[in-house]
Amino acid sequence: MNIPAVSIAAVKAALIEQYAEPRLRHRASMLWGSRGVGKSSIVRQVAAHFGVPLVDLRLTTIEPVDIRGAIWVDERQAKTVWFPPEFLPGPDQPNGILFLDELTAADQRLQISAYSLILDRRVGHYELPDGWQVIAAGNASFHGAVAHDMGTALSDRMFHFNVQTVIDAFLAHALTMGFAPEVLAYLKVRPDKLDDTAAQLAGDHLVGASPRGWEDISNVLQSRLSEPAKRVFVQGRIGAANAAEFFGVLKEIQAGVDVLRLLAAAPGAATAALLPTSLDGLYGMLYGLLAATRDEVSLARALEIIEQLPDARGQTPLPIREAQTLAMELLFQRALESGLEAAIYGSDPYRRYVAQRKVDGLEA
Repeated sequence: MNIPAVSIAAVKAALIEQYAEPRLRHRASMLWGSRGVGKSSIVRQVAAHFGVPLVDLRLTTIEPVDIRGAIWVDERQAKTVWFPPEFLPGPDQPNGILFLDELTAADQRLQISAYSLILDRRVGHYELPDGWQVIAAGNASFHGAVAHDMGTALSDRMFHFNVQTVIDAFLAHALTMGFAPEVLAYLKVRPDKLDDTAAQLAGDHLVGASPRGWEDISNVLQSRLSEPAKRVFVQGRIGAANAAEFFGVLKEIQAGVDVLRLLAAAPGAATAALLPTSLDGLYGMLYGLLAATRDEVSLARALEIIEQLPDARGQTPLPIREAQTLAMELLFQRALESGLEAAIYGSDPYRRYVAQRKVDGLEA
C-alpha cells in the first residue's frame, strides 16, 4: 500500500478538520487498517465531537436492497418507485456522518450501492443531505481479512488513511478508557505484542493479540472471574503462547510491588524497601500508582514515590529517569483531568523535578 502509515490519533484529528471544511466534507474518506485498530471508534468520536448524528452501517450484515430501499407501486402515477430505507438521513437531518464499515468485505452487489453513496452521494432517487460526510473503513488482503480489491474509479474519489496503532497513542487511549494497569505495564515493556497479526497469519493461528483484544483482556482482569477462569479467557482471546508470556510478566508485576502498601509507607527507608527491582515491576508500579491516584492526598504521595525512584535497586540497571519523566507526564495529565493541577504545582517533589530538568537542559 503506497500510503504512509499514520496513528489513530492523527487520523481522528484529520477527520475532525475535514468535517469542519464544507468543501472537503463532500469528499469521502477511507480508513484502512487491521482488526481492532480503532477505526470505527474514532468515527464515533468525530461525530460526538461535533454533536452530529452518526449512521453506522456494517455492510457485511445487510443486503443490497437494504441500502437502495424497497420498490413500491404508485397507482396514482402508474409507476413503480423506490422508497429509501429509514436509516438513511432525510432533509430533517442536515448534518452528520454516514459510516460504511467493512466496505472491502461486503458482497460485491452491495458494494455497488455503497459506491453510489461514495461517488455520487446518492443511490437511486435518494440523495444524501449536503452537510453529511461519508467515511468508509475496511481491511486490505494483507491484513488477513476477507477483502475485495477496490477499483481505481472508486479509490480516486476518496482520501485514504493507512491506520496503524502506535504504542504511545494506544497507551494514552487506554489510560483514558481506564484499562487495567497490568495491561498498560505489559504493553509498555512489550510494545511488539500490541498487534501480532503478522505472526498470527504466518503461524496459521486462529487468534492473536490486537488492540481490541487487549481491551477484552483488561475487562477480564477487572472482572470478578476466578483466577483459573481469567487464564482460560485470556488464552481464548490472544492465544496460548501470548497468554503464557502475559501471565509470566503479570506474575512478576504483581510480585514486584504492592501499590497500596507503597502509598501507605512513610517516605525514606520504608518506601525504598518497597520499590520495584525489575523493569516489569517498575512499569507495573507506575501504572498502578496512576490508577490509584484519585485525590490530592494520593497525588501528593505518588509524587513523593516517583521522586524516590532512584533508590530502587535492581539486579540490572533500570531506566529510572525515563520512568520518572513518563510518570510525571501521566500524573500531570491525570491532575488536569481531575482539576488537581494546583496540587501538582504546589508540590515540593514537582518543583525539584522541574529544577533538575532545567539543570539538565531539558526545560526552558
